[in-house]
Amino acid sequence: MGRITSLALALVFGAGAACGSDLGTSAGTATISTVADGLREPWSLAFLPGGDVLVTERGGRLIRLGADGGVHPVSGLPAIHAEGQGGLFDILVPRDFARSGEVLISFARPQAGGAGTAVAAARFADDRLGDVRVIWEMPEGSSGGRHFGGRLAEGPDGSIYLGIGERGEFDPAQDLDALHGKIIRITRQGAPAPGNPFPDRAGGVIWSYGHRNPQGLTFDAEGRLWESEHGAKGGDEVNLIAPGKNYGWPVIAYGRHYSGLRIGVGTAAEGMEQPVHYWDPSIAPSGHMVYSGRLWPDWAGDHFVGSLKFDYIARLDPDAGWAEEALRSRETRRVRDIREAPDGSIWFLSVDRGAVFRMRPAE
Repeated sequence: MGRITSLALALVFGAGAACGSDLGTSAGTATISTVADGLREPWSLAFLPGGDVLVTERGGRLIRLGADGGVHPVSGLPAIHAEGQGGLFDILVPRDFARSGEVLISFARPQAGGAGTAVAAARFADDRLGDVRVIWEMPEGSSGGRHFGGRLAEGPDGSIYLGIGERGEFDPAQDLDALHGKIIRITRQGAPAPGNPFPDRAGGVIWSYGHRNPQGLTFDAEGRLWESEHGAKGGDEVNLIAPGKNYGWPVIAYGRHYSGLRIGVGTAAEGMEQPVHYWDPSIAPSGHMVYSGRLWPDWAGDHFVGSLKFDYIARLDPDAGWAEEALRSRETRRVRDIREAPDGSIWFLSVDRGAVFRMRPAE
């Protein structure tokens, strides 16, 4: 087991990772093993070619977990606003990484009077980010400490999608001249991607709007974009995202304000999209993955969403009316991110356990 004292981080790749707990599932027994622990509020993970894994911590650290058993801090991050719900968010390894050597990160960037969600591109080599450049950021003006969003996804055409929360300001989520409560679509250089539906509004980057706080963003095998977001008191949602569509917040929602008052006009309004699935009470969804079926053929096309509130992974089957299976174990404490590894195993991050876990079918 490798250890770096300054990180207080233990890595248990390889043979050491074989030890774990068993979890009964609808597709048979799965084994959950610890990949790394000693993390401080892990937020995202991404796989590099060759087996290494990058992990972000919200407080502003990026770590490489080496397939050879090493644990390596990555230097060169930009200035990060790690206050409230702000911090270092997602890490994206684009499909062309082997050629470009480029990664993208999302984070809360300090700005005059507050902080805004931003995206930076950088070259990753020798455990350092080089040529770091902020390719896109929200305009200055938001001082609240919540609902930054921050989840990234790469589209089939190589464009970059970013979910942005409404920063607790409600109404701007419906304003096409504001970027609160939006999913945006940009090029790798940060410009508006061709074909965006509102080229003359808010810099031309908006893809969809009416979101409260997107925390999951992923593509399925058919190239469709899916999003999961936090509601208020009830009304967490899974949405199939289409360009130019309005997803309703704060006019419609399946939930209520924390005060108990009704949100907007209720659950439906003309011109506003319905979620494909919602939770009431809220589970605080975070991380969203559509599974290929590589190791569990019965789960092909199913959605996996982590719960920050009720400590489980939700498996949703769209072919069975979005029926839900709760995958719950001692490892699934406040699941922040969930990903499919290249070999078909399912990896997830636990905030409360401060750890990276891997799930595979039991042998």
